[in-house]
Amino acid sequence: MPGQPDARQLADDPDLHRFVVIFDREGSRHGLLSRLWEQRIGAITYRKAVTDTWPESEFRNTEVPCPGGAATTMRLATRQTEITARDAPPLPVLEVRRLTPGGHQTAIISTARLLQSPVVAGRMFSRWCQENCFGYMMEHHDIDGLVQYGSEEIDGTTRVVNPAWRDLDKQVARLTTRLRKHQAQLGAAAPPDPDDTKNIQQRASLLETIQSLQAERDALKVRRRAIPRKVAAADLPEDQRPSQLLPLAKTLTDTVKMIACRAETALVGLLRPRLAKEPEARALVRELFVPSADLDPDDAAGTLTIRIHRMASPVHDRAVPLLLADLTEAGFRHPETGHRFIYQLV
Repeated sequence: MPGQPDARQLADDPDLHRFVVIFDREGSRHGLLSRLWEQRIGAITYRKAVTDTWPESEFRNTEVPCPGGAATTMRLATRQTEITARDAPPLPVLEVRRLTPGGHQTAIISTARLLQSPVVAGRMFSRWCQENCFGYMMEHHDIDGLVQYGSEEIDGTTRVVNPAWRDLDKQVARLTTRLRKHQAQLGAAAPPDPDDTKNIQQRASLLETIQSLQAERDALKVRRRAIPRKVAAADLPEDQRPSQLLPLAKTLTDTVKMIACRAETALVGLLRPRLAKEPEARALVRELFVPSADLDPDDAAGTLTIRIHRMASPVHDRAVPLLLADLTEAGFRHPETGHRFIYQLV
């Protein structure tokens, strides 16, 4: 873990942490948080068994940073509190609460008390970004396909999701989405007017569609209830039995996914000031990985010039040179030759 403070810095500042781990409320135990802090490892998690309510006057609109470089506004309040356990000294924590529009207070605690409350909230509410990254990398880059040759069969006694149940569940979900869409259209439609034939026909058509979808969904739910959700892997037909990546191969690909996701997210963060929306910036970064590039090494100057061919969109052509200038200024070097990278759009 790079960038950790040394022993002298830790000794000089009793509140300083080495690094921070983030996890859900299942890990919110005094014993675990205390053992982590003994190693000066900070933690951010939800607080369990919250019974009190803070006054709404304590909450302020606060700009909270997001992983992609954007920011969102949350109503936050902060206190220095502590968690206790029987026969153990209290553990001081920073408690950050978010007030939702519905009035619910979500309590977050952090033993890394030097962090500011917007950082604590942003990291906690973005804790699932790694899991989202795995799905994103598989969808857009097929990264698991690189190591599919390293798979192994799952033990026959392992209980897995029944493919038949999963198919029906997906169908129910799709019908539910369609049903909600039509119900929203019906709710947004003009009130019934006995003199407006077109209005009556439109509402009747929506109602007919809603009733049909409800009946179809109810029938699927009945079929789904009749099928066990999980079965032993050995009970499935051979062509439906799942396999898994070999443990070492999966560790490797998960590591590659996280590194690639962090690199891509960092590039998106550099692009955000030039593009209005994060999805647009991320799509541009994906596009940047596709076009051809010319590599021009200069041993005398100790540089490697990477000339990237232009994008398909003029808007992207205006944003990319600024990104490439930032990357050139960062001074990245080739890990073997030491040549400094220079990025250009041609």
